Amino acid sequence: MKQTDSEIITPNTEINHDKRDFLKKSASLSAAAAIMSLLAPGVRSGAWAAGSDAPEKTEVKIGFIPLTDCASVAIAAEKGFDKKYGIKIIPSKEASWAGVRDKLSNGELDAAHVLYGLIYGLQLGVGGPQKDMAVLMTINNNGQGITLNNELKAKGVTDGAGLARLVKAEPKEWTFAQTFPTGTHAMWLYYWMGTYGINPMKDVKVITVPPPQMVANMRVGKMDGYSVGEPWNARAVWDKIGFTAVTTQDIWTDHPEKVLGATLEFIQKYPNTARAMIAALLDASKYIDTMANRSEVARIISGKSYVNTEFDVIEDRMLGQYDNGLGRKWQDANYMKFYNDGKVNFPYLSDGMWFLTQHKRWGLLKDHPDYLGTARKVNQIALYKEAAAMAKVPVPKTEMRTSKLIDGVVWDGKNPKAYADGFKVKA
Repeated sequence: MKQTDSEIITPNTEINHDKRDFLKKSASLSAAAAIMSLLAPGVRSGAWAAGSDAPEKTEVKIGFIPLTDCASVAIAAEKGFDKKYGIKIIPSKEASWAGVRDKLSNGELDAAHVLYGLIYGLQLGVGGPQKDMAVLMTINNNGQGITLNNELKAKGVTDGAGLARLVKAEPKEWTFAQTFPTGTHAMWLYYWMGTYGINPMKDVKVITVPPPQMVANMRVGKMDGYSVGEPWNARAVWDKIGFTAVTTQDIWTDHPEKVLGATLEFIQKYPNTARAMIAALLDASKYIDTMANRSEVARIISGKSYVNTEFDVIEDRMLGQYDNGLGRKWQDANYMKFYNDGKVNFPYLSDGMWFLTQHKRWGLLKDHPDYLGTARKVNQIALYKEAAAMAKVPVPKTEMRTSKLIDGVVWDGKNPKAYADGFKVKA
C-alpha cells in the first residue's frame, strides 16, 4: 500500500501533539477498509491507493450517440447531478457505435452510453479487438423499434407475419439495417425475424447504419426496414416514409438496452470515479422517470448538442404516446424507462448472458462461451451496489431475472447453452 509520509506511524513518532489527528485518520481508514472489502480485488486495490472515497478524476468524458436514451448522460450534466458526487461529466457526441467502441478501447472516452451487446462483443473479441470491459449499470429498458418502409405497406405488410409471407413469395435482396453487429438493435431485428421464420443470415441482407442516418437512408431507398432506438422510428412516421412494425417492448417487455460502459482497466484505476458516475446517472434516471419532467427532458435532448431533431418527435414516445403510422394510436404502458424504482438500472447477470446466447445463435460466436463467468466479470455488481447506496436506490435480491419473449420462450439464465441451441431459426 502506497502511503504519504503523514500517514506512516513509526515507533519513534511523537503522537502527543497529533493524537487527535491520528485517531481521526485511523477511524477514517478503518471505515474505508470496511467499504473496500466489498469490492473485487482489482477495484479494491485501486480505491485503497487513493486513500479516500473522493473521485480520482474530477472530469469524465462520457460518449453518447444521438438517441433518446442518451438522456441520463445529458441530464446528469445539465442538471448538475454530477457535482453532487464530486465530478464533472463532459458529454461527447459521437457519430457511430464503431467510433464509440474505438474511443472506449483506446481511452479517448472514459465511459459511454453504449449498446449492451457491444460491450459483451468486445469482451469476447467479436465486433472489435478483444478488450476487458465493464458494464457499470443499465441505462434504460424498452423504447426501441423496427420500422418498415411504405413500399412494404403498399404490398400489404404491416407486421412480422406479413413480412415473412412477402419474403417467401417474392425472393429478392430484401435489405434491413441495424446499428452494430453485436448490438441490441441487431439482436431485436434478428429475434423478431426469427420468430416469424425469417432467417436474417440467409433470407435477407442486413447492413450496418449509424442511428442518426437511418431515416435519410430509408428516404433514398437504401433499405426496406431498420431496427433502431428512438426518436428515429418516430421520425420515419413523422416524415411519412415508414411505419412502426413492432416496438422492442413487444419483443421483450422491459428488455435491457443501453448501459454505462467502460473498460475494466478504467474502473480498476478510477473506482471512486466510476462509482460517482453511476450515482450521478442514477439521480438523473430518477429525474427522467418523473413523468412531470419528461417534456423538459425531451426539450433539452432535442437540441443540437444532443439528438438534434424536433422536440415533438422525441416528446410523444417519451410520454408513452405512440402512433405507428398505420392508423393506430395508443398509450404504451411499457414506454422507455430509465429508473422504475431501480429495476431498470441493476446490471443483472442474466441480461448480459442473454446477448451471449444470441451471439452464439447467429454465429457471431463459434463456440459456447462461459456465459455466467463472463457476466460475472463484466457486470460490476459490487460497484453498482455501492453507488446505489450513495444514491439511495433499492437493489433487487437476485442477480438473475426471468422474462418471456415474443415467441413465448422463457429466459431465466439457468441453462444458457440449451437456450442458445434451442431455436429452430439460427445461423
